[in-house]
Amino acid sequence: MNASTNINIRRFGALLLVGTVLGASATPLLAQAAPAAAPAPVAAATAPAAAPTVNTVAAPSTGTIRSIKVVGAERLEPETIRSYANLVPGQTYTTETLDTALKDLYATELFSDVVISGTDTGDLIMTVRENPVINRIVLEGNKRLKSDKITPEIKLAPRQIFTRSKVRADVDRIIELYKRQGRFAATVEPKTVQLDQNRVDLVFEISEGDKSKVRAINIIGADHFPVGTLRKQMYTKQAGGPLGFMKSNDSYDPDRLAADQQKLRAYYLTQGYADFRVVSALAELTPDRKDFVITYVVEEGPRYKFGKITAESDLRDFNAAKLNSLIKLKEGSWFNAKAVEDTVTVLNEIAGTLGYAFADISPNYDRDSEKHIMGITFHANETSRVYVEHINIQGNTSTRDKVLRREFRVNEGDAFNSLKVKRSQDRIQSLGFFQEKLEIKQTQGSSPDRVDLSLDVEEKSTGQLQLSAGYSSLEKFIISASIEQNNFRGMAQTLSAGINYSRYSKSIQLGFTEPYFLDKQILLGGDIFRRDYNSFNYIGNTRNTTYSQLSTGGDLRLGFPITEFASFGTRYSLIQDTVSLNKNSFYSLKNGVLSCDPLKAGRYLCNEIGKRITSSVGYSLGFDNTDGIRPTRGHRLAFSQDFAGLGGDVKYLRTQANATKYFGLPRGFVFSIHGEGGYIAPLGGKKFDVEGNELDGVRLTDRFFGAQLRGFDIRGIGPRIIRQTYNLAGGLIPPTKNNNFSDSLGGRAYYMGRLELEIPLGAGARSLGLRPSAFVDAGSVWSLTSPNLQNIGIICTPKAINTTGTTLFQSPGTLCPGETATTPSVNYSRSPGYREFFLGNSPSPRLSIGIGVNWTSPFGPLRIDLAKALLKQKGDEIKLFSFNVGTQF
Repeated sequence: MNASTNINIRRFGALLLVGTVLGASATPLLAQAAPAAAPAPVAAATAPAAAPTVNTVAAPSTGTIRSIKVVGAERLEPETIRSYANLVPGQTYTTETLDTALKDLYATELFSDVVISGTDTGDLIMTVRENPVINRIVLEGNKRLKSDKITPEIKLAPRQIFTRSKVRADVDRIIELYKRQGRFAATVEPKTVQLDQNRVDLVFEISEGDKSKVRAINIIGADHFPVGTLRKQMYTKQAGGPLGFMKSNDSYDPDRLAADQQKLRAYYLTQGYADFRVVSALAELTPDRKDFVITYVVEEGPRYKFGKITAESDLRDFNAAKLNSLIKLKEGSWFNAKAVEDTVTVLNEIAGTLGYAFADISPNYDRDSEKHIMGITFHANETSRVYVEHINIQGNTSTRDKVLRREFRVNEGDAFNSLKVKRSQDRIQSLGFFQEKLEIKQTQGSSPDRVDLSLDVEEKSTGQLQLSAGYSSLEKFIISASIEQNNFRGMAQTLSAGINYSRYSKSIQLGFTEPYFLDKQILLGGDIFRRDYNSFNYIGNTRNTTYSQLSTGGDLRLGFPITEFASFGTRYSLIQDTVSLNKNSFYSLKNGVLSCDPLKAGRYLCNEIGKRITSSVGYSLGFDNTDGIRPTRGHRLAFSQDFAGLGGDVKYLRTQANATKYFGLPRGFVFSIHGEGGYIAPLGGKKFDVEGNELDGVRLTDRFFGAQLRGFDIRGIGPRIIRQTYNLAGGLIPPTKNNNFSDSLGGRAYYMGRLELEIPLGAGARSLGLRPSAFVDAGSVWSLTSPNLQNIGIICTPKAINTTGTTLFQSPGTLCPGETATTPSVNYSRSPGYREFFLGNSPSPRLSIGIGVNWTSPFGPLRIDLAKALLKQKGDEIKLFSFNVGTQF
């Protein structure tokens, strides 16, 4: 048997051994298979072959290398390969020397196979097969994680050398990425597609699997509280339940284990268990490797009560007596660590209002383990009064510094006041120019009695150039184009222009507001506009335009603050309104003159036709101490009056008031109470129509139609005219959706109240801009003089028009001239008439309850409401579902 045969037998035996070992392993094979004699492109992906085996040969115990020949090198120079092997002619070699050379060559990760032969003669031949070059990297099967999330985790790249160790590391990183997404069943199988010139395509075949849910949470050792109560305290929730599909925190996340332990401990500490501890927390995969079971072992310990509660102070103007008067904890009540923490926070805030920016008030605990009593001493350590040294602002690339600095309630050199710093933060947040939840940080100044205030802002886009189209359940298709800059020139000025078009309204508007006129706290603004509004009524399910209101005008506004939270504003407006009716629908020829026909439009509409000028002056008083654009605390109050009568054709006094209170609740809930109302007092005495009927003192276009109550249609409540038709026999036809004519008239008074609870969602839903809520709405519109109603039983129309023939309107139950009960009139044809009813003029509340969601979608704002009217009046128009959506294009 020659040396070459011996080498082949050894290689074959080694491969069998490796195949046997790897066949029992579940680890993917990561090394490239040995090539055929003549490599050719491979169409299908194949798994990388087993790891190469260090090939050694039988050799004499010692020998001298006469020559070294390299065979199979493609990219590398033979001399480079010889240098990697650390072998040179003339060198004495042994079996160990050659084994070391093989290991050194494999350690470079440049070769998939190396064989050294010729050891019997000293003329060594190193036959190598270089690792292939990666042509491209392909991901397959990834749907939940997009390629742009996975690719950064892959360290291999095209034109790099393929090595199984790097492939294995990339596989581990991809799997770890899926684990962080809660997909612990994910697997990654690397495969290669052989190409020419010793190149390969590397394919990662990914099986993502389902998210690993938390099947059960077990708590061992909890004797004083139901396990269900403790589970509610944790961030992690058990999977399942009727609303399980809405949960975002039922997937397993190892990072949440520590947080949940802290939540458990915090809960027990609020219940008096000062010695509580979590002994262990274990997460185990279920046998099917799909879900996790989490088990906590806890020790509750005894329950403590508060012992003696005292206060000590080293501060001159914040002595122990004052400190003690602010502590609300009671001796003998159950120990509550959260109450202690809140007390410390309150005391530090009060110390901050006295100028102690770095107040150090800490509780000292006196534990009596035998009596289970926890005494506490609150100690205010000595610290110096602090003054503001510098106010540093960073990140405002567009907004000028003075816009932010003028919102600060403290200036450089002022005594530090924590309440004023918090108010400054709220005011800057309310500008709407920067990221949510910005924070003014305080750091030590140049000396212990100096503090630096730092604000690092991240600007948001404040300009909008928008073309939008949408669909509203109230106005059908909507098209609008607008340009608005809320931070014009970086000076917080507002410049806006826009046009809107829908089936029932059209408008064009231009406005400008300067919040700090002449660098003083004086707001100056104005608008000019033209609005075309079409009112409508229902005949069945069909909306029909009734009157049109064309308004052209403008206004000037002036405002200034009274106190930190209160403001005063005044305004003047001049508007020309033109009210008209469609002549084809509501006009008739009377005595040769085309005029409004009360039979078609109703007297109440005919009396409104015409052109009027409104010249009005008004003022507003406001109070606002909320914490931002989307408030979570505080309240808003407003009172306003407008007097029309400085010239013009209209005279009235309009008074309105509204108030909203926000409550931040635990777990991110926000509860709000809102109320508003108004009254218009007509001025100038009574008014009558041409027939001597008294008219309401406030014209139709100036009346209140009420705030929109969800559960009712637009203008769906309040005084209205219902017109019901007669049949030819003189009886009223029972109203149906197809023969009911309804026209809203508005009122001089209205009120509306609302209770709303905003429901927090998970971080994922919040990032999408989803804000669901539940609400109760109540309100009414009323106080209108009853219009002159019509009751026409039969309309008798002359069959032949002549100088004497006129249309006659007969009372119900009467006949046309020359007509009997059995014989039609020769001169007149008859048609059914109608009767008008005045409904809804009542202050009795309408009430609705429902749920809704606001979504700041990529296509524009969307609001969906589902509401049920619980209390209503006869004539009200209800609406169960409403939505409004727009989209950008």
